[in-house]
Amino acid sequence: MDERKVENAAEAVTRTARQTQDAAESAASAAEDTSAAAQQTTQAASRTSAAAETSAKAAQVTAKAAVVTKDSAERRTELAGDRTVFAAERTYAAWVRTGLVGLASGIGARALLEGLIPGWMIMAQASVLILFAIFCFIAGVWRQIFQADLLAPDIRKLPGWVLISVNLFLAAVAATALVGIWVHGQG
Repeated sequence: MDERKVENAAEAVTRTARQTQDAAESAASAAEDTSAAAQQTTQAASRTSAAAETSAKAAQVTAKAAVVTKDSAERRTELAGDRTVFAAERTYAAWVRTGLVGLASGIGARALLEGLIPGWMIMAQASVLILFAIFCFIAGVWRQIFQADLLAPDIRKLPGWVLISVNLFLAAVAATALVGIWVHGQG
């Protein structure tokens, strides 16, 4: 009986040893799986950190681009205002240029057409051209001074008093020429 007990005890010890070995292998396998999972978690955390840094840099670049875009839009507005000022000055110059041509044509009509067509027709043509010149001088100032507000140009407009004084002088010259043509034509 003692041998049986010893055999049973040996079998129980062997079973317990196997169970302990299986448990140790399972624990080692679980530890390896846990270690691999920990490494994957660490790698994922590292990638997430890198993505966060990239996102932060992209946000900074976007913020800078927004500022540049705003500055660019403001600059385009200023340049549009400058172009408007220059266009208004070209229009003013065209009015004055047209008025001077009308004045010269009115004065020249008297001298060039005399003897070719009736005198009353020469006087009418010269008068119309000189009156047109006076109109151009007045319209040019009117268009230059009473224009729409500009969008914030970098340059300044021509002073209104300069334009008014120059064009009043030109209109006075044209009126004097008109009177001179009528007085000289009568005599």
